[in-house]
Amino acid sequence: MKTSEIANQQPDTKIIIFVILLALLWGGNSVSIKIGLQDIPPLALAGFRFLLGLLAVGCWSVTQRIRIAMNSGEFVPLTCLSVIFLLQIISLNVGTQFTNASRSTILISIYPFFTALFAHFWIPGDRLYFTKTVGIVLAFCGVLLTFGKNLQSEVQVSLFGDLVVLASGCLLGLRVVATKRLVQFIHPCRLLIWMMIFSLPCFFGLSFFLERGVSYQLSVSGVMAILYQGLVVAGFCFVSWTSILKKYSPSKLVVLFFTTPLFGVLLSYLLLDDEVSPSLIIGAGLVAFGIYIVNKHDTRRADKQ
Repeated sequence: MKTSEIANQQPDTKIIIFVILLALLWGGNSVSIKIGLQDIPPLALAGFRFLLGLLAVGCWSVTQRIRIAMNSGEFVPLTCLSVIFLLQIISLNVGTQFTNASRSTILISIYPFFTALFAHFWIPGDRLYFTKTVGIVLAFCGVLLTFGKNLQSEVQVSLFGDLVVLASGCLLGLRVVATKRLVQFIHPCRLLIWMMIFSLPCFFGLSFFLERGVSYQLSVSGVMAILYQGLVVAGFCFVSWTSILKKYSPSKLVVLFFTTPLFGVLLSYLLLDDEVSPSLIIGAGLVAFGIYIVNKHDTRRADKQ
């Protein structure tokens, strides 16, 4: 498929409001992962999350009579996307286990500027200009401020968790751009279903070998966290976001996701009693402002055209 054939419409007010809702729901994802990890190890948690997500997306596809069978030529791109997806989710869950939910939410939410970087090469019209670069630098400053204290901390395991979640954010940015290209010729639901089908054996297989002997327990809060991750995030949010990506420019939508770390920090404070330090708040603000600048430049260019 030629890059000139990729749709990049300007989002209207309804789409903007809906994407902000998705940002709010995604803001609770790191919180729910942190709660779920108290009962289930990270790889198994990812497996159960996307098993529920697969059931949710599959049921929706059946009721809407969406063709699930893979078409000719879709196997290789779907496999490549599944590998990116697998690595991104594993790094998110493992990293979140070694840091707190607030930090995980902020670090994973850095993915929009990675999206802008990858879109520069793969999506027409999403070029990386000077203003975008300034925004990226500001966002990185926010990340450094967020976990900079850990660089001098005796608890090195928390720094490890921060860096792994940051790597997950990079992979998520890559996955957004790859998904944007693939949904031009693959139905969003079919893409999600096969991505989860390819990934589930890996999640449970790795859990069997690497998490053997780890105790499992099911508390009410843990079950609710898994249901939230599976039905709300992996089901509703994934289908909605993938469908929206088919028509609209990634760099014009991800600006709205700068609200995700703010929602996440607030939810972590309310549900987990995570500490909200001044550096955490300032770091979240810089991340948000940097991502905003990265994407605001594209909006102004679109208005002038």
